[in-house]
Amino acid sequence: MRMKEYEFWFVVGSQFLYGDEVLETVAARAEEMATVMNESGNLPCKLVYKATAKTAQEITDLVREANYAPQCAGIVTWCHTFSPSKMWINGLANLQKPWCHFATQYNREIPNDEIDMDFMNLNQAAHGDREHGFIGARLRKPRKVIAGFWQEQEAQNRLGDWMRTAVGVAFSKQLKVMRFGDNMREVAVTEGDKVEVQMKLGWQVNTWPVGKLVETMNAVTEAEVDALMDTYRQQYDIATDDIESIRYQAREEIAMEKMMQAEGCMAFSNTFQDLYGMEQLPGLASQHLMAKGYGYGGEGDWKVSAMTAILKAMSEGKTGGTAFMEDYTYHLEKGNEYSLGAHMLEVCPSVAAEKPRIEVHPLGIGDRQPPARLVFEGHEGDAIVVSLVDMGGRLRLICQDIHCVKPIMEMPKLPVARVMWQAMPDLTTGVECWITAGGAHHTVLSYDVTAEQMRDWARIMDIEFVHITKDTTVEKLEQELFLADLAWKLK
Repeated sequence: MRMKEYEFWFVVGSQFLYGDEVLETVAARAEEMATVMNESGNLPCKLVYKATAKTAQEITDLVREANYAPQCAGIVTWCHTFSPSKMWINGLANLQKPWCHFATQYNREIPNDEIDMDFMNLNQAAHGDREHGFIGARLRKPRKVIAGFWQEQEAQNRLGDWMRTAVGVAFSKQLKVMRFGDNMREVAVTEGDKVEVQMKLGWQVNTWPVGKLVETMNAVTEAEVDALMDTYRQQYDIATDDIESIRYQAREEIAMEKMMQAEGCMAFSNTFQDLYGMEQLPGLASQHLMAKGYGYGGEGDWKVSAMTAILKAMSEGKTGGTAFMEDYTYHLEKGNEYSLGAHMLEVCPSVAAEKPRIEVHPLGIGDRQPPARLVFEGHEGDAIVVSLVDMGGRLRLICQDIHCVKPIMEMPKLPVARVMWQAMPDLTTGVECWITAGGAHHTVLSYDVTAEQMRDWARIMDIEFVHITKDTTVEKLEQELFLADLAWKLK
């Protein structure tokens, strides 16, 4: 499902104590609030006013319906009046969708000349939301709490960001990853417990033989290749005379997409150590598939492949870009330190500063013909890099804040896509923190998804979250990791 196909159910808490007139007012206001927020343009999905909940059975029935409604990506609750929280226990205890507690109130200000006890009885959000908040904490349910006035853009933007996170959860629960062959031999961080991952995150990760891909490539028609070549010419500058190499990449892309579509997969991985029957390692083919929204992982790294697809799903409609990435080398000039991110071939053009070029160069690895690939520089801006690692017994999501810059040198002999950035809090401290936390060399880089969204995603998925920020120190991080180890062993 695409972003706009999902909806979120707005459930407002109240009770029968205040009479029918108050309940009618609450319902009318809730409907108005949903309409106004939908029309604001700040929410990526529709907010549907579902009910003013007044009894335990009503809440339980609504949660049951939400759990089994594929279009419902989560619920947003708010207590306009006082809503006794014991009646929420059964419903919330069985909730299987993401939950946001929106702590707001209908009126922006206290009406000095009009406030009386009737007003107080009707407008008890400060009262009701705290009662509602207690039961969430008592149930120890993962939830997002957003406080603010519902007509303010900041509050709407935060709710919209959380909606994107919840869509990422829904996408994850249905995600299938196609592995072309196994992962690179002897690499530790690309390993992982696929059964645990499917239990926790929903991913179905399976392998298809490279020979099957070659068979599918051989069945691709010249007309299909011609059509994709037209797309390449429209989207990229062709800076090579080796058109046959580009056509071979088109054949690879068409075949991989056909196989993924047949199996319902939105992410894939491959490795240069398993190219049996292939003339080139997919470069341009993988890059253009990522530009369409597929996730990718090099060296058989299925975890980063899946995370790339998830972050792309969360950022649908945004234009900053999200890409598979790898820390390649450092610039360690004192006071002018940078990390250079790249890969052999496969960085998504969504992060490009200018129109990418298609070039053909020898690869020097994989023992195959020189592959066509997109060459470009990443654009400037704040971003994050994300790594999911298997710690044995639990999953850890590591997120680092970065600031991307225009590369400080041209690097004319490096024919790959590349992004240069300043790591937070600084390069050397950031490297020490990343290594201390066990972060992988493969990451997802995103200008569009925030660390707050990734924290929310990890909370909903019940996995560990580590955030490296401008204020992080090695000593502070070591203490956090030590305490997290103790806490997770007790879970």
